[in-house]
Amino acid sequence: MKKAVILVSGGLDSSTVLAIVKNAGFEIYAISFNYGQNHLIEIEKIKQFIKNYDVAEHKIVNLDLSAFSTSALINKSVDVPKHEKVGDIGSDVPVTYVPARNTIFMSYALGYAEVIGAQDIFIGAHLTDRENYPDCRVEYLQSFEAMANLATKAGTEGAKISIHAPLIDMEKTEVVATGLKLGVDYSGTISCYDPSPAAESCGACNACLIRLEAFRGNNKQDPIIYVR
Repeated sequence: MKKAVILVSGGLDSSTVLAIVKNAGFEIYAISFNYGQNHLIEIEKIKQFIKNYDVAEHKIVNLDLSAFSTSALINKSVDVPKHEKVGDIGSDVPVTYVPARNTIFMSYALGYAEVIGAQDIFIGAHLTDRENYPDCRVEYLQSFEAMANLATKAGTEGAKISIHAPLIDMEKTEVVATGLKLGVDYSGTISCYDPSPAAESCGACNACLIRLEAFRGNNKQDPIIYVR
């Protein structure tokens, strides 16, 4: 059975990718990151969610990204943007962007893959991410794959490393549709950037609004609890 490393966060996208990869017959090695994010509840969510899948190993890496304190995901003094509807979300790189975060995460995943002998790495980037986050673009993922094969023993010895983003051309509505077909229990996930102490989603941040719209697009009720 081929091994695959999957970056999982506890969110909707990576949970969908987990189901896709499991359905494809890979032996799964999951990796998550505690990087000082304000929405740390996502780590607890993925610990529980992943029990639904026969995962060979789940690594949780502790990182100090406090130097990147301009991000609203890390710096409590920076407000997470809130809106009334998806149409209010701008097209600029948002303040929830963490500088070089995916490059840092992917580098850890690459090292993990080389250690366990995996040649396939999966990430949950999707079409909406591509439009707002530079490290979720197709060009970025292609460049990282090229680097991975130049910079590793495995790659230079012919064990080609492949970076997969199975959601990359999907709108969020299609991501949810895909997960529902695969039986993903989205009640065990969280997308919110600013959840309450009781782990209730705010319903107004970019991630919440896009998620809610995706469920409406599938004529489904989002199974998680929202503050509003």
